Amino acid sequence: MKRIINTDKAPGAVGPYSQAVEVNNTLYISGQIPVNPETGKFVSDTDVKEQTRQVLKNTGHILDAAGYSFGDVVKSTVLLKNIGDFAAMNEVYATFYTESLPARAAFEVANLPMGALVEIETIAAK
Repeated sequence: MKRIINTDKAPGAVGPYSQAVEVNNTLYISGQIPVNPETGKFVSDTDVKEQTRQVLKNTGHILDAAGYSFGDVVKSTVLLKNIGDFAAMNEVYATFYTESLPARAAFEVANLPMGALVEIETIAAK
């Protein structure tokens, strides 16, 4: 059975997709960008650390709404506008994932929605 997850504590979908979908005790979270759900704007246009922090806050709210936590995350995919920002992103990422670390991939991409510097998609399992 498929369950659609939505929370107003994270930015709403801006297209024909859900914030997250749960199937068979696995949660698939759509790529999150650094939009503050209260303002609808980026937390920063130039600071990848602040953007990463907001992305992971948004992810945390979606995890919570679905009854999951960061400890349940099994895989993350990080998309970066500039792979040179990897160390700065990783510094913030490490404050959210402190044990039971997930598998992860990171890629530099040509562009991200709304000009974001970072986007992270997440898979969690119970």
